[in-house]
Amino acid sequence: MYSIISRDGTRIVYDKVGQGPALILVAGAFSYRKFPGLVQLANQMSEHFTVYNYDRRGRGDSGDTQPYDIGREIEDLQALIDEAGGSACVWGLSSGAVLALKAASRGVSITTGSA
Repeated sequence: MYSIISRDGTRIVYDKVGQGPALILVAGAFSYRKFPGLVQLANQMSEHFTVYNYDRRGRGDSGDTQPYDIGREIEDLQALIDEAGGSACVWGLSSGAVLALKAASRGVSITTGSA
């Protein structure tokens, strides 16, 4: 288990497995990094990527500085991308996919392509 501090001071917790280009998994609203399907996906993708599987703010072991704003979640994702070296592929599930798209539309350094 690793952690970073987001721009607003919130502690964001993540697991990291594998080697290769960075891939960040963004879970849906009702999930967290220890959700069995996410753990399985992280392990499978770790053959080709360094996988960052994190608890979105307010979930699992991550903090939840108030007030909530989607901009804070985008800052959390940017902090993880920075931790991963400044650029990363991002995979999102449900609201996590929407978060990833919003982050990309706001200029967050998300790598495009196929795995």
